Amino acid sequence: MIIRKSLEQYEKEYLSPFATLSMKSKGRLRPEDECDIRPVFQRDRDRIIHSKSFRRLKDKTQVFLTPEGDHYRTRLTHTLEVSQNARTIAKALRLNEDLAEAIALGHDLGHTPFGHAGERALNEVCPLGFEHNVQSVRTVDILEKSGMGLNLTMEVRDGILNHQTSGIPSTLEGKIVRFSDKIAYIHHDMDDAIRGGILTEADIPKEISDVIGETCGERLDVFIHDLVTHSQGKNDICMSDEVGRAMSNLRNFMFERVYNNRQAKGEEEKAEQLMVTLYEYYMKNVNLLPQEYQRMMYDGEIKERVVCDYVGAMTDRFAIAKYEEIYIPKCWHG
Repeated sequence: MIIRKSLEQYEKEYLSPFATLSMKSKGRLRPEDECDIRPVFQRDRDRIIHSKSFRRLKDKTQVFLTPEGDHYRTRLTHTLEVSQNARTIAKALRLNEDLAEAIALGHDLGHTPFGHAGERALNEVCPLGFEHNVQSVRTVDILEKSGMGLNLTMEVRDGILNHQTSGIPSTLEGKIVRFSDKIAYIHHDMDDAIRGGILTEADIPKEISDVIGETCGERLDVFIHDLVTHSQGKNDICMSDEVGRAMSNLRNFMFERVYNNRQAKGEEEKAEQLMVTLYEYYMKNVNLLPQEYQRMMYDGEIKERVVCDYVGAMTDRFAIAKYEEIYIPKCWHG
């Protein structure tokens, strides 16, 4: 018996009637033979984990640029925390854990170096604009595997595209990831801010801590339990009004005290200027792009988009190294 079919049958018999079943997937952009072991969403998860763009996340900023310390989050650890939140919620609600995990692992594959500072810079300088969720889909559709892409399922692509607050995912698993992303970054960004001396637990307004707890661990526990409790038996993923308001207020507090804090974000202007400089340099010197990017332009891709593809895919370290290689004079060896 094909193992995949027994796993699909298990989903059908065990998962919630609101779950997205692997056997009911809308398919892929390009039809392909099924795996005899893995259902389609598990296969997508594996493709993402083995991708180059996933490995690059370890050297991309989450919030703090090049922090001095071993325990600050990176874009990769953020992604893993989103995945863990999503899996916990999906399992508790008997939804498709493989689908939630695949979306979570892929949601930031198109993120720039230097976090949202890099994204802002490319969005401002490129006339076509730049949004990391759209770029994440472009990454899995086109940029991976030298233009072949990962050929993910429609459900995973939809969840990646719509993982931001403004998005409306078509599956409950996608909605779980949208909440899990917000929960993860509020939780770990506050933890990092406390570690970095930007905040203390006592700084959090009492009207917020009275609802969701006084420590990072308590808040994470409240968010996840509230989501699970209020989504049980519903064709939706939702929080209670009280916890939802507290979460929104905490997010606003984080913007005021951390995300817009000059001490924490003082280097971002330099990072943005570096990104703009690299973009403008490669716009004038497209012949210096790697061959696979030049080939994309030859095949009809717009130059501005291809330059964004290259610069946006860089890690923090690689972007700094490229800038130094291009603009910093080297010692002369006679």
